[in-house]
Amino acid sequence: MLTLITGGARSGKSSAALRLAEQDAGAGVVFVATATPDDVDMAARIAAHQAERPWDWATVEEPVDLAAALRRAGPDATVVVDCLTLWTMNMFDRPDDEVLTTATRHADLAAGRPGATIVVTNEVGDGIVPADADTRRYRDLLGRVNATWSRAADRAWLVVAGRRLELGPIP
Repeated sequence: MLTLITGGARSGKSSAALRLAEQDAGAGVVFVATATPDDVDMAARIAAHQAERPWDWATVEEPVDLAAALRRAGPDATVVVDCLTLWTMNMFDRPDDEVLTTATRHADLAAGRPGATIVVTNEVGDGIVPADADTRRYRDLLGRVNATWSRAADRAWLVVAGRRLELGPIP
């Protein structure tokens, strides 16, 4: 089962993913981290997220090749991917069509796993249109990556203020 969890920054998405993974953790949990500690702030955020996770969960740091991380996890493990927002940024130097093709391949692989896969991402399209071209491209590309994963997902949640809302089927 593939679950997509989206919402704004600091909305509680990652906490919701951790709680769900604890419920689904029959064959163990593998946490796939896409963040890289590029600065002091990001290193602190990564450390805070690490401290939230149970000690017996395996962690795989994989900023780009989610397919390899999913395969290494084993078929029955519960996998948490946190997050597509940073994965998209890590892929940003590539053409959009390559990013979307890769996102589709990874989402299909995640959806086809026997074990649960929980994917976290930010919803960044609710604000104003960004003034600069790179930020607009990123916002649009992440929206398309999120939609790709959502189409492959069995269920999708929107987290707002720590509360999750189940999103209905794609029309």
